[in-house]
Amino acid sequence: MFSRLAVQRVNEIRTAFRRTTQASRSFSTALNYHIDTPDNNPDLPWEFNDANKAKVKEILSFYPSNYKQSAVIPLLDLAQQQHGGWLPVSAMNAVAKIVEVTPIRVYEVATFYTMFNRTKVGKYHLLVCGTTPCMIRGSRDIEEAILKHLGVKRNEVTKDGLFSVGEMECMGCCVNAPMMTVADYSNGSEGYTYDYYEDITPKRAVEIVEAFRKGEKPLRGTQNPGRINCGPEGGNTTLLGEPKAPPCRDLDACSAE
Repeated sequence: MFSRLAVQRVNEIRTAFRRTTQASRSFSTALNYHIDTPDNNPDLPWEFNDANKAKVKEILSFYPSNYKQSAVIPLLDLAQQQHGGWLPVSAMNAVAKIVEVTPIRVYEVATFYTMFNRTKVGKYHLLVCGTTPCMIRGSRDIEEAILKHLGVKRNEVTKDGLFSVGEMECMGCCVNAPMMTVADYSNGSEGYTYDYYEDITPKRAVEIVEAFRKGEKPLRGTQNPGRINCGPEGGNTTLLGEPKAPPCRDLDACSAE
């Protein structure tokens, strides 16, 4: 009797999960399970297109033939670009077949790294940095402004399919905090770009979103007109001349060696 009740409870839980819509589930940072849906199940055919098949061969050529599995990450990245920014389970199965491993080995990678999206994203996937330097510099206000402007919650896709908004951890440009990146999947893997927009404000972030909506390509990098790349506002104040030679070495003698 106990086993029968346990089975019944398990079936109730499964039914509840199946009722969960794809849109209401978050990206791979929280989604570590798979539930078959009409547009994401292993029975759907998936393969790299002709252009990407050539790229697959190139990627595999970087690794010894007995270490094909080392190509899992770049192959998943290529598959994600081709599929509009997210990885269906059939694409992961295709990668597993190419590198000759069991599918679970590929699933382990796709669920571990947060840059792999296992639910649909917008053609322009906006990722706001949420790590401490950007947070201190106002990244939460930037994310809130974008979400309010688009009328969505984090990890949701706009009704027109153009935009989705997520959070990314440190992007390595803390000196230009706050920042966000835009993954552009609008033209598939051929036109894929992943650009940083730095020194942004809530107002500038919304302007960048609207530029993409119009089909424009905003200038990447710092959005502060007073800065050049990572240099200080107003220009450099140090290291303006040739560096002095270290007192213990004669640089002229070294160059002559």
